[in-house]
Amino acid sequence: MGRGDKKTKKGKTFAGSFGKSRLARPAVAKKKAAAAAAAKKA
Repeated sequence: MGRGDKKTKKGKTFAGSFGKSRLARPAVAKKKAAAAAAAKKA
């Protein structure tokens, strides 16, 4: 499990891809989820 393994964070960083183990812009995704939850409550 190294840079050639696309299922690991290191492999995804090396390949330049995103997915479950390496989320694309996680801070933005969390804000969107929080905003969606707040909108659902109101």
